[in-house]
Amino acid sequence: MRRQDAVSILAALAQDNRLDVFRLLVEAGPEGMPAGHIASSLRLPPNALTFHLDRLREAGLVTVRRDGRSMIYTARFEAMNALIAYLTAQCCQGHPELCKPKRRTGERKKPELVR
Repeated sequence: MRRQDAVSILAALAQDNRLDVFRLLVEAGPEGMPAGHIASSLRLPPNALTFHLDRLREAGLVTVRRDGRSMIYTARFEAMNALIAYLTAQCCQGHPELCKPKRRTGERKKPELVR
């Protein structure tokens, strides 16, 4: 990823409504979500949602496809993963294992599988 691409993506996500839209689409997974459902879930007027979706699409974070009369928006996971890889490429002076996120307070440890 080029530096300017990372800046464009971060700029697109640096607005609360767009960040909420993108997180909702990430949660929806590869099937995506119709624009109307996004609008109702986030209580955004359709014209405001269109504006925010256009900014996310221009930054390469979402794609759109038509399904009948609906516009289905999907997060571009490869763009999200490329940004994370770009931001962490030189993490912890070449020791990425030191950069693992700490468990949140109250979060339970996942049980290990016994084989």
